[in-house]
Amino acid sequence: MSAPATSPRRAWLAYALATVALWGTWGALAGLSAEHGFPDTLVYCVWALTMIPPALFILWRSGWALDRSPRAIGYGMTIGLLGAGGQMVLFHALTVGPAYFVFPVISLSPVITIALSFLLLHERTGWQGALGIVLALVALPLLDLSFGRAPSQGMGWFALSLLIMAAWGVQAFFMKLANHTVRAESIFFYMALGALLLMPVAWAMTDWNQPINLGLDGPWMTAAIQILNAVGALTLVYAFRYGKAIVVSPLTNAGAPLVTAVLALVFASVVPGPLKMIGLALALVAALLLVLEPEREDASAPVTGSA
Repeated sequence: MSAPATSPRRAWLAYALATVALWGTWGALAGLSAEHGFPDTLVYCVWALTMIPPALFILWRSGWALDRSPRAIGYGMTIGLLGAGGQMVLFHALTVGPAYFVFPVISLSPVITIALSFLLLHERTGWQGALGIVLALVALPLLDLSFGRAPSQGMGWFALSLLIMAAWGVQAFFMKLANHTVRAESIFFYMALGALLLMPVAWAMTDWNQPINLGLDGPWMTAAIQILNAVGALTLVYAFRYGKAIVVSPLTNAGAPLVTAVLALVFASVVPGPLKMIGLALALVAALLLVLEPEREDASAPVTGSA
């Protein structure tokens, strides 16, 4: 993947904004698969397959230079399995608890990333970036929060939500940590491999007694949507390669819902509720603060290699 046409010190921003655009568009379209009779577990399988083309493309661009060291394999598989494993747990969490409670908890995963990066990687930012991080963390639950009946299935959903939050927060931390010593191309390749390894689990979780749409608006439409997710994951790896995790994580997590909300408003005339409007406003201010935060040197630099 070619480096963006910007200074190396701001390369993270180009990749982070690309992730925001890709994931925001994906978020606006992701619900279409279930609406057309294609279950979430099979959506996962299609998503895992869409990870293959970008993984092969960036390996080809780098001369097929795959890092086969135990460190690279360990980091890459850890990142891939944490992300994919969190998705597997999410399928079950949504069967025992309501989405309007589960997703606000999960949305706080950047708290884990920021805490680990602050304590272990010694990442720091100025007052402007710190304010942006705080506003993003306040906005994230509001972007997913809605009111409904209290769950009647007990509190198991809460433990599962915390588990997913931790998995995705730790995943983002390892994504940054791995970029210090492993090429981004190798990280993404092993991420894709981790996603593929859990395909049989998603396949087994599928309820084959329900009607499943296998037409063009089933798996094929899903693939067109999920490739946005896959390429967004790739640009996120590069964003972590060049930028600080304490900035990249809240920016991408708060920025993508902004794009989703704008697209929903423009194309479907869907007006967010009051809480989500507050969350979107806070996310917008947070994103601007994080984007405009002056560059500061990191305590360590990522490994050199093609981008």
